[in-house]
Amino acid sequence: MTTAVTLVAVGFAVFAALRGLGLERGFPLVPLLAYTPYVAGAAVLAVTAAGLLRRWIPMAVLAVAAAVLVVAVVPRAVPFGITHAGGPAFRVMTLNTLVGGARTDEIIALVRDREVDVLALQEVTPEFVADLSAAGLDDLLPYTVDRSGPGVTGGTVHSSMPLTDAGSLEGPHGFAMPVAAFEAPGDEYERTVEVVSVHTPPPLDPSHVELWRTELAALGPPETGPSRILAGDFNATLDHAALRDVLNAGYLDAAAVLGEGLTPTWPALGGSLPPVTIDHVLVEPFMGVDDLETVEVTGSDHRAVLVTVTLPGGR
Repeated sequence: MTTAVTLVAVGFAVFAALRGLGLERGFPLVPLLAYTPYVAGAAVLAVTAAGLLRRWIPMAVLAVAAAVLVVAVVPRAVPFGITHAGGPAFRVMTLNTLVGGARTDEIIALVRDREVDVLALQEVTPEFVADLSAAGLDDLLPYTVDRSGPGVTGGTVHSSMPLTDAGSLEGPHGFAMPVAAFEAPGDEYERTVEVVSVHTPPPLDPSHVELWRTELAALGPPETGPSRILAGDFNATLDHAALRDVLNAGYLDAAAVLGEGLTPTWPALGGSLPPVTIDHVLVEPFMGVDDLETVEVTGSDHRAVLVTVTLPGGR
């Protein structure tokens, strides 16, 4: 029994070290780190079990591992930051459409009922863009930056405000990440804001892990020019060092700001894997966020993420 408890303690300690020091590299460590919240809960239970079995040294090791994991996970469930920055507000929504399989009528109903101003979509085919248009999206969001493509490669940004096509952050994997620029209505400073429809490759095999890391590293905010919002399917959780590096470069995760950073977004169809939070809206620190919501959309394995973003107002 002592040997078994010790092995369990060593396993949790190694996982905690990987998470705490940001050492995860390669496959399968990178996808495994997505399940840190579940491992943290299991570690707490393991401490109790080791105590009941009077295995004091393994219990001490488990207690340290559990503390590391809990400290990593719990803050994203505690609200902090700015909920309203005092300036113009706009509603942002992002959704991975699962190769255009999401129900267009449900997307349009969300846009209409939640008064969405900017819609970032991933895995968008040209046919799906046409279906959205035919179903009435153009009446609600008439401006589009279209980088739709075959299979999972396409992305688009739709808006109620005039958009400027600011290019794409497309990387070697071929997933489009269109950048759309706009000026928020009523902004006395006439500031330009860019929204990027983010889609990085899933790190589900050794060949994709380095691509995933490279793509995330390219998402840092521009040194000069417009402010930027990143919205989409990052295929990464806040337990991945690569995504934390993006945040440290100059972003906040809207869900974590509002204490909802543990709300899962994938899989939304009741799949065999435990749900994790890989869809995000990242904003720059001076922006306010409020009214975050995640919603299932029939035909997609991702939940839509909606949040109100505000720019700083005058003093």
